[in-house]
Amino acid sequence: MSDIKARHSARARKQRGCTKMEDHLIEDETVFYSKAEHYWREVPPTVDGMLGGYGTISSIDINGSKKFLQEFLGEGQGKTGTSCALDCGAGIGRITKQLLLPLFRTVDLVDVTQEFLDKARTYLADEGKRVENYFCCGLQDFQPQPERYDVIWIQWVIGHLTDDHLVEFLRRCRSGLRPDGLIVVKDNVAYEGVIPDDVDSSVCRDLNVLHNIVARAGLNIIFEEQQRNFPEEIYQVHTLALR
Repeated sequence: MSDIKARHSARARKQRGCTKMEDHLIEDETVFYSKAEHYWREVPPTVDGMLGGYGTISSIDINGSKKFLQEFLGEGQGKTGTSCALDCGAGIGRITKQLLLPLFRTVDLVDVTQEFLDKARTYLADEGKRVENYFCCGLQDFQPQPERYDVIWIQWVIGHLTDDHLVEFLRRCRSGLRPDGLIVVKDNVAYEGVIPDDVDSSVCRDLNVLHNIVARAGLNIIFEEQQRNFPEEIYQVHTLALR
């Protein structure tokens, strides 16, 4: 998984090109994950590669994310601190460089593709000195350090996890938050049901399915909005703030 998707590929899949399913049962989890890892090993470690050929939307994406996130940061009751953030499915560090490092003192990156993390060390340049950890690990196996993070940012990568693994990962993320910490999920959502993408071995869920997964993880949605000004052929993108 990676910034794909925008680590996951901005996910530029077209709705009309996929088959709708009320339930997408993944019969062989090992194959599901290994196919995704193989797909991302073949993707060039560039912003355009991370965004599935839609590199031109990066600034729109970052500006929308920054406006969303800044509503929660600061001092005072209920506000989220700015000490340390985690970039999940970080890829080459696009979100770390443009969104998280400008707002947080330190950042950790986690991605399943070592080549992307290696590229991140040069892509982040001098600002990369404030990255404390580069974790090469699939999110289905990743365990955040307890109470380390003010914000855990999860973008364009949840489609690479099965429902059960996503629930478990979100639960682990909850334990990784500092007081008043925040989990942010930003991803494409289907119009109805669950839509598989065999190209990168992932699924795209509708909002009802995603909301149910969040509830199963014991989290509450404190704010949600749709990203605007993306190309029409990209699935709608929603950003959810969870605690």
